[in-house]
Amino acid sequence: MKTAEIASANIISRVGSNNLGLSKEAIEKLNQEYLPLHFEERIRRVYQDFEPQDILVTSSFAATSAYFLHIIAGIRPEQVIHFVNTGYHFSETLNYRDYLTEKYSLTVEDLTPDKHLHAYSQSEHLWESDPDLCCSVNKIKPLEEVKSRYKVWISSLMGWQSDHRASLNIFEERRGIIKFNPMLDVTKEERDAYIAKHDLPFHPLVAEGYESIGCSHCTVKGEGRAGRWQGKEKTECGLHL
Repeated sequence: MKTAEIASANIISRVGSNNLGLSKEAIEKLNQEYLPLHFEERIRRVYQDFEPQDILVTSSFAATSAYFLHIIAGIRPEQVIHFVNTGYHFSETLNYRDYLTEKYSLTVEDLTPDKHLHAYSQSEHLWESDPDLCCSVNKIKPLEEVKSRYKVWISSLMGWQSDHRASLNIFEERRGIIKFNPMLDVTKEERDAYIAKHDLPFHPLVAEGYESIGCSHCTVKGEGRAGRWQGKEKTECGLHL
């Protein structure tokens, strides 16, 4: 059902602080309804329950991003994919973005940081001195600026990737937008089986031992997310917190 129909079902409260005005009760109702569904069914349904133009999709074009993008392209090929281009990505990541864009006929829009703030992060080597601020300047702020145009944000987070991600719900309110995490209960084995079945291309650095790939300054080889922000307590860039 569309947003207007949800309202008529009396599960929208305009006291909500998100762009849709969904109350906690409304979000919980959505979680109950979507939980029994297979993740692809969840994605198909979200385009029925909400206006497609209100839905934001992002991709990091990292290790196995082809998995999520292959699914999205099959369900809604005209969906715009937003890529937060921090200015610190590996060249392989940018090449992978271009390759997947052509392979799946994607429409990709880069989100870039303010040039003055980015220059400050460079001059101060913020990735070393204050990685949280570096992520805030180069990742979070550019995405926050575009989020105001949307009401639902689809992510490709999976619970097995980290303890934080395992604690999330399918629908959550996150900084003024409804976060939709349809793939939380997808196992690593299920993901890998889908990749094998469809012969999906990995990020080229995966073959070199990188399993989680972010900015070049803060990523080294390692299993899972062990290669991110090594030597620091930081485990997330902040986009999904």
